[in-house]
Amino acid sequence: MAKHIAFLRAINVGGHNVKMDVLRDLFDGAGFAQVETFIASGNVIFDSSRRDTAKLESDIEKMLRSGLGYEVSTFIRSPAEVAAVATHEPFGKRAAGTGLYVGFMAGRVSSAGRDSILAFRTDVDDFHVHGREVYWQNTGRSSDSKFSNATMERALKCRATFRNITTVTKLAAKYAI
Repeated sequence: MAKHIAFLRAINVGGHNVKMDVLRDLFDGAGFAQVETFIASGNVIFDSSRRDTAKLESDIEKMLRSGLGYEVSTFIRSPAEVAAVATHEPFGKRAAGTGLYVGFMAGRVSSAGRDSILAFRTDVDDFHVHGREVYWQNTGRSSDSKFSNATMERALKCRATFRNITTVTKLAAKYAI
């Protein structure tokens, strides 16, 4: 059995309120072991003997659509991958008051996609693409930004979900092998 961390999109945002015990029950009912949730933003940790991550993501999405009644994009990473994301420093040491977010993507970002994302750079926002993740640094208030998850999905023509680096770092510390 391998440990997996699923980052779910559209959990407890946009009117889609889901209690964490409901998520745990859905994952338990699908046959996953050692199911845990981490904060109420759609982070589910579970064990599975299945190794095909893309198929696992697809099956979880179908299970969640059936159980919750709406589409929930799912992005799975191993604890080692989450640890690598948490320790990657694309912008160097962060200044106080700077927000850093990680966009988890379904696949690697193409060079054209990278160029599309980097075109959104402003005095407030900066971006870095690394593997299947997009790092977004916000140096002002998030309300000052014209960037969003939806903006990124349109630019890249693929699904994504964002997490604050603090959440990613805590997940890495708790579950990294």
